[in-house]
Amino acid sequence: MVLRDKVVVVSGVGPGLGRAIAVQCAKAGADVVVAARTESRLVEVAKEVTDLGRRAVTVPTDLTDAAAVDRLAEAAVAAFGRVDTLVHNAFATPPLADLTEVDPEGIRAGFETNVLAALRLTTLLKPALVAARGSVVMVNSMVLRHTQRTFGPYRMAKAALLAMAQSLATELGPEGVRVNSIAPGYIWADNVKFYFAYLAQQRGVTPEQVYDETAAKIDLRKLPEPDEVADTVVFLASDLARAVTGQCLDVNGGEYHH
Repeated sequence: MVLRDKVVVVSGVGPGLGRAIAVQCAKAGADVVVAARTESRLVEVAKEVTDLGRRAVTVPTDLTDAAAVDRLAEAAVAAFGRVDTLVHNAFATPPLADLTEVDPEGIRAGFETNVLAALRLTTLLKPALVAARGSVVMVNSMVLRHTQRTFGPYRMAKAALLAMAQSLATELGPEGVRVNSIAPGYIWADNVKFYFAYLAQQRGVTPEQVYDETAAKIDLRKLPEPDEVADTVVFLASDLARAVTGQCLDVNGGEYHH
C-alpha cells in the first residue's frame, strides 16, 4: 500500500498499460482519475478500481483539445481536493516512414498528443502537485534506444518527451515535485499480440514462434506484461522513489541496456 490515500491521474487509459497503471495504483492504495477518449473503456477500468475498494473518477478527454484538458484538470482537483501523481500514458502513433519522406503534418499531430498534451496537463496540475509535493511519470518507449529505420518520427516525439520530462524535473524540483519517465519495450498485451499474429501470418509460422524468437533476445526470456510495467510506475509515484527525479527507467526485461 505504498500509495495509500494518494490521488493519481492517468491519461490515455486503454485496455493495456493504461488500465494496468490505474489498477495497480489502486491496489497500492490510491484513488484514481482516469482519462481517455473512449468513455466505455473508462467505465470498465473505474469498476475494477472500485471493486478494489478505492475511488475512481472518469473524465472522457480528447487530449488534443485544450478546453477538454482544462476540464480534466479541474475535475481531478474537484473530485478529491488533491493530486499526488500525474501519469501521462496518452500516445498517438506518428507516421512510420523515413524522415526525408514523411508528411510534416503527421509529425506535428504526433507531437500534439505525445508531447504538448503532456506539458499542458502537467502545467494545469502544477499547483496541486506542488501542494502535495507530488510526482509526474511520463510513459516513454524503447524507441529511444534502437535505430530501426522508419521510426524517425516516432523517435523524435519520444525524445522530445524525454527532454521535456527532464527539463520539468529541473524546474519543478525546487518546489518538491519529482518528474520521471519509464521506457517500456514490447508489452505483452493486445496490440503486440495482434502484431505478432500478423508477423506470423506473413511468415507462415505460429505466433508462439514469433514470441519465442523475440523473447530469446531479452535477458529474462519473456516479454513484460502490463502489470509488470505498471508496477514500475507505482514505484516512481511512491515515497520509495522520493530521491529519484529526472530519470528514465527502462522496463524491457533486459532487451536493451542503458
